[in-house]
Amino acid sequence: MLPLRIMKLKQSLAIAYIRTKFKILATISKRKAAEEAFTLFCTPLIKPIKEIPQLFKEAESLQFESNGLKVQGYRWNHPQQKKVMVLHGFSSAACKFERYIASLIDKGYEVLAFDAPAHGNSEGKTVNVVQYSDMVKKAMSLYGPIDSFIAHSFGGLAISLTLEVIPHDEHTKVVFIAPATETTSAVKTAFEILQLNNSKVKEIFNNIIYELGGKPTEWYSIKRAMKNIKAKILWIHDEDDDVTPIADVLKVKEDQYPNIEFIFTKGLGHRKIYRDNAVRSAVINFL
Repeated sequence: MLPLRIMKLKQSLAIAYIRTKFKILATISKRKAAEEAFTLFCTPLIKPIKEIPQLFKEAESLQFESNGLKVQGYRWNHPQQKKVMVLHGFSSAACKFERYIASLIDKGYEVLAFDAPAHGNSEGKTVNVVQYSDMVKKAMSLYGPIDSFIAHSFGGLAISLTLEVIPHDEHTKVVFIAPATETTSAVKTAFEILQLNNSKVKEIFNNIIYELGGKPTEWYSIKRAMKNIKAKILWIHDEDDDVTPIADVLKVKEDQYPNIEFIFTKGLGHRKIYRDNAVRSAVINFL
């Protein structure tokens, strides 16, 4: 118990330090505060991978460059007629989906999984959804065509933006597991955590997003992108998700898209949901 308490104390002290830093920075330069906040927003919390699962050691290793960064990928069961790509979330890695990959191999799929920029064994220190989507498009051009996708959290938004601009049809299958539905919600949460209650800093922050991608923050939205997505979708979300709010999901559900099947869970939150055996079974059966 003692190490856990010490860890929590260190985390509390780190958060307090960061909050103080941003409050001081905002009084000196609102632009600088917004830039620092955006960098932090795009910086994954990297947790060292103690040991790569044996399944990944046995995989065919794939490498390519996306936006000047080396991307690490893995492929199993090549070649097969049906291919599925696994897309992990923020501060995660491809190896977190080992059990999904094993099940898909058993089902006869060719499986591809990639560490997003700044994640796992790929290069980079920060990543935004445009870069993640660019990586997906590059992987598809090199190793496609791909007709099925499993995407958790940040990966869900990335594949949504990708599907808007690549050819696909109703035979394409996509599984969203707790996807990052609205970027505006993620920004709101980030500013709340930082206790950065400065409207000018937030305005500049949103301007930075526009400057980088040529689109406003609210454009980076699965709800908006759905109007251009023809794929058959299984959407699994937990009512107690504290990262990607269920309220955002329910707004998509209200649109009554005939190509989306929703499954709602209770008590799994944002991370336990993709580790749940029942969820994994539902995903594999859907594909």
